[in-house]
Amino acid sequence: MSDEVSLRDVTEADLETFYEQQLDPEAADLANFPSRDRETFMNHWTTRVLGDPANLLRAVSVDGATAGNIVAWWEEDRRFIGYWFGRAWWGRGIGTAALALFLAEERTRPLYADPFEGNAGSVRLLEKTGFRRDGVITHGGKTHLLFVLDPPIGN
Repeated sequence: MSDEVSLRDVTEADLETFYEQQLDPEAADLANFPSRDRETFMNHWTTRVLGDPANLLRAVSVDGATAGNIVAWWEEDRRFIGYWFGRAWWGRGIGTAALALFLAEERTRPLYADPFEGNAGSVRLLEKTGFRRDGVITHGGKTHLLFVLDPPIGN
């Protein structure tokens, strides 16, 4: 297997894969994001994620298989990114390659991310792709690190 990473538009068929991936208890713990039941998950994706034209969302494909997704959205005056990868794809450089491709498309800067402080893999991924730590925020009573990707110097 070559681990050829690419991004593509999200299809309706991807939602089932994304749903199954978010059911993984270890992934949910690392993200500090509880798994959702099917109806809640599908409603969120069809109305809030796919239904908002301001969002940029991509399925991450590895050798033709759906490995996860990356999404950018507005939260008040800040543009955030989030991602989710199935456990089978962890630790292989898939996230780094996929996020680098995504950042070539998503040109908004500054760009923010807020991983759970206990998610070392996500922290490393952001640092490897040029994000810097910019403080902490709290979600659900747990500390998340705030990362920012600044505009290039001179812009």
